[in-house]
Amino acid sequence: MAKLRARDGIELYAEAHGAGPTVLFSCGYVTTRENFRPQVEPLVAAGFHVLLWDYRGHGDSDAPSDPDAYSFELVLDDLGRVLDWGAGGEAAVLAGFSFGGAASLHFALRHPERVRALALIDTGPGFKNPEAQARWLAQVERIAHNVETRGLESFVASRAAATAIGRRPELPAAQRAASAIAKMQPHGVASFGRRVAGPVPPCIDELGGLAVPALVMVGEEDEAYLRAAEVLSARIPRAQRVVIPGAGHVVTIEAPDLVNRALIEFLGSLDHGG
Repeated sequence: MAKLRARDGIELYAEAHGAGPTVLFSCGYVTTRENFRPQVEPLVAAGFHVLLWDYRGHGDSDAPSDPDAYSFELVLDDLGRVLDWGAGGEAAVLAGFSFGGAASLHFALRHPERVRALALIDTGPGFKNPEAQARWLAQVERIAHNVETRGLESFVASRAAATAIGRRPELPAAQRAASAIAKMQPHGVASFGRRVAGPVPPCIDELGGLAVPALVMVGEEDEAYLRAAEVLSARIPRAQRVVIPGAGHVVTIEAPDLVNRALIEFLGSLDHGG
């Protein structure tokens, strides 16, 4: 594990496992690297170098008190610094869940030379429709207000936690994810939502310019993202879509075996020789 220095001086938590082609996992809003813990051992065993990290305001990264320390541009720069540290100058596979998928898309569009492929998990390209964007901003504001007033232990015990730890909180992986979320600082999560995850810009019109292979994965019962997965797979030229049966939004925890199988098959199909 490591603490990396961000552009504005805060510390970011990152960890690396295994050896081989690099896969960088980026989590969703109000989650941490622990959401990808079920993926680490299988991917390492399959011959991949796995990087996990926590956004600013999340997990074991710093949570600045100044709301101005949270912006989408800073988060993309943070992602690049994790790659600088962990990928050794080589292009990497960016795997992103929910907000992490949107961040991975934007990074790939801006820095195509640094991205070998994309694994987009229960995510979308952002909202171009003003009404849909307004609904998303209102949802993020409700989450931000609730964690500020009730705390994150209350959040992981609420119905809203189904989008962060899955629908089976009794699973050991869900319990580990919930424990990590409960330890976070409410002000960091709230500021990240209002300044980063809420206003993330849409990139739907740019998807045709992505030249790398992409795996678009979505839970069969993740109604909020089924259409987004169809759009991503239709718009990205080299995309393939995999629907995980019986799973909701948090497929990495709810159906890890199916997710890992799909990831390893996709990663194994790539030309890692560059």
